[in-house]
Amino acid sequence: MELLVDNLTVTRGGLPVLEGVTFDMRPGQVVMLRGPNGSGKTTLLRTLAGLQPPMEGSVSVEPEAIAYGAHADGLKSTLSVAENLQFWASVYGTHDIAPALAAFNLNGLTTRAAGNLSAGQKRRLGLARLLVTGREIWLLDEPTVSLDVASVGLFADAVRAHVGQGGSALIATHIDMGLEAREVDVTPFRADPNGSPRVATAFDEAFT
Repeated sequence: MELLVDNLTVTRGGLPVLEGVTFDMRPGQVVMLRGPNGSGKTTLLRTLAGLQPPMEGSVSVEPEAIAYGAHADGLKSTLSVAENLQFWASVYGTHDIAPALAAFNLNGLTTRAAGNLSAGQKRRLGLARLLVTGREIWLLDEPTVSLDVASVGLFADAVRAHVGQGGSALIATHIDMGLEAREVDVTPFRADPNGSPRVATAFDEAFT
């Protein structure tokens, strides 16, 4: 499944932050999304994931192919590690959580409530959800936050396995994870700050 982005303009608070964004991502590829803090990487990922509309341009992708991993881990604190993964597996129509537990070294934590995990353990559990989605395209926003070096290695291995099976991953990050990847720097696409502001809609404001 390909992700094709053509002449995309994305907005934050009703104002353009990136203009003319154009790139593609094909099966088996990792693309690193680069740019300074506040440059619009998160806004771009949210737009690609279908959580907010573009101002201009197009995104060609099947929405059912996308798994989006944001800053929040998306966990239910009262459920155990295994119950959290079983919940998400049921949402996405998959069943076997064992590979996800193994990939992120969670087998020793299956019965522990998510609310009692450390920050790094929560992040590993949040990332393990990707493996039970069955989705081909991963869109990930700073996925290694709170992870130690060993856990970053686990994540990198999971990405390699995913793309090795024909998946793809677009990752906004500032660190080098040792992955073979293309880079897309959003800096050349930053909108002109002197451009004419657009009146923000209620929909835009919901995603600022």
